[in-house]
Amino acid sequence: MSKVLSNKVALITGASRGIGAAIAKRLAADGAEVIVHYGNSAAEAANVVASITALGGKASAIQADLSKGDGPAKLAATIQHAHIDILVNNAGIAPFATIEETTEAVFDELSNVNMKSVFFLTQKLLAKIPDGGRIINLSSAVTRVYFPGIPAYSATKGYVDALTLHFAGALGSRNITVNAVAPGAIDTQMSSWIHQPGGTDMLKQVQALSGIGQPNQIAGVVAFLAGPDGAWTTGQIIDASGGMKL
Repeated sequence: MSKVLSNKVALITGASRGIGAAIAKRLAADGAEVIVHYGNSAAEAANVVASITALGGKASAIQADLSKGDGPAKLAATIQHAHIDILVNNAGIAPFATIEETTEAVFDELSNVNMKSVFFLTQKLLAKIPDGGRIINLSSAVTRVYFPGIPAYSATKGYVDALTLHFAGALGSRNITVNAVAPGAIDTQMSSWIHQPGGTDMLKQVQALSGIGQPNQIAGVVAFLAGPDGAWTTGQIIDASGGMKL
């Protein structure tokens, strides 16, 4: 049985754990050669690579600090592959900080990782992305619902939504699709509050679907957009929040 992403190369930023790791494993299972980007978690990235290769997939890890202004340029320059068929801009940080608590340093780091890296890594890899390629950005349900304590983070994801739309329009002539996936509360380190007292009770009140979202469920949406079935979908923000605050 042929795999739908055979002969494709996929770069996933922030793929050493959580949603990024799940995406890397899913795209590898679908046949893609996967580049696992990480910032600081070398051991975790190596584990993701090992889990993929143990199942017969092809993967490698690559390091770049996207919190630095020159991070996207350094990452793009490090990639030796002739083509990147699928770019998943997944790297992101979400420090809990109220309006009053958000310092310029926190805001600058959020801007670099969540916004600047999406724009400039995509820009610098455009020459490597072939016609018909796929760009998938990770957004968040907090662009349409209020979640306390993360105003600056929420704003960065609104930027991702707007950028997705405009990149889709600009790259449509090359048949490059550009879409965003917007998770809600997913069972990762970033959403560790879920397992704090009252966390699951709160989810029951705001989600249409029961349970806690899992990284592999987000990876499935990304896989659809990366595969042949997603060829006629572009410029979309696909909600994958379990029906949060419908």
